[in-house]
Amino acid sequence: MERVAVIGSSMTQFGQRDGWILDLLAEAGLACLDDAGVDAADVDHLYVSNMASGEFEGQTGIMNALAQDIDATPAYTQRIDQTSSSGGAGIYAAWQSIASGASDMTLLVGGEKMTHRTTGESTDVIASLTHPVEYKQGVTLPSFAGLTARHYLERFDAPRESLAKVAVKNHANGVHNPHAQFQKEVDLETVLESPIVADPLRLYDFCPITDGSAALMLCPESVAQEYADEYAVITGIDGATDTHVVHEREDPTVMGGVVESGEGAYEMSGRGPDDIDVAELHDMFTILEFLQMEGLGFAEHGEAWKLVEEGETERDGELPINTSGGLKSKGHPLGTSGVAQGVEIYEQLMDEAGDRQVEAEVGLCCNVGGFGNCVITTIMEAAQ
Repeated sequence: MERVAVIGSSMTQFGQRDGWILDLLAEAGLACLDDAGVDAADVDHLYVSNMASGEFEGQTGIMNALAQDIDATPAYTQRIDQTSSSGGAGIYAAWQSIASGASDMTLLVGGEKMTHRTTGESTDVIASLTHPVEYKQGVTLPSFAGLTARHYLERFDAPRESLAKVAVKNHANGVHNPHAQFQKEVDLETVLESPIVADPLRLYDFCPITDGSAALMLCPESVAQEYADEYAVITGIDGATDTHVVHEREDPTVMGGVVESGEGAYEMSGRGPDDIDVAELHDMFTILEFLQMEGLGFAEHGEAWKLVEEGETERDGELPINTSGGLKSKGHPLGTSGVAQGVEIYEQLMDEAGDRQVEAEVGLCCNVGGFGNCVITTIMEAAQ
């Protein structure tokens, strides 16, 4: 099987956007075509990662419409919906299309338009991914996060400040991302004194509601060499599913889908946690950064908070995490986030990350659906 390469990327401005979903998708798709130097007519497969265009806008068939809007017909099109891990699932689907030999050029575009709906309406759409029994009882993802955070802090004797430092770090990184929704730093006091949302988590422990789109261009490595002198290669990728009902998990502080998908990606790539130079993790809530660090082997169970306290996850630390600003600062347009994670890793490997650049030859991104219900882990390396 020939290695699968990434030869181009793009990301729109995240935040509150005036355009609709198709406008955002076309903006990112055309920019990615330009970045890769690929003609739209040469795209064999076009995938669109999106969770809820029907619920948010009453707009379906967006993959077919996008193909027409960017002149990519008659490319095969498909919409990828795996809730908030739709972007990572899109990377997996695009990788499969190339690895299988079905496509020689696959464009993946992730997008979501959310801010035109009220916070309550958006929260209700997102909450629909929970189990019907949980949903009927009014259980939401923020409530899961608060319960898990309280359990984690008490069980592992972790200071509340350690979670706040995740938010401070990611906001500091977002300052250097020109596409981030929030490009301003926050201090520890601001995070700790912000309004309580789900005790012990406060406003700054949560990501915002966001509009935005991002894109990646994938092709076989032999084709990549025709388009670029430098490119990245996806050397490991895997997905996994955990219990849909969160309270049925043996240990709420262990994300089984993260563990399983991480192990699969490591095995495929021949890499391990110590080989990763930079990582993008799904920090929809600050506690998730801890749980993914541990599930992926970056820290022992119950000890991720210690690495944060020691500054190991800062841009100048041993393992920079969420150099993009993460979902916390960059924003979280649901179907886009996993693709945007891939964009950040690709740009880091290509030395194109500007003021947030770190030294990196191997990067990892982990995209989570719901509260770990489904997970995709991807390892990407600079081609040698």
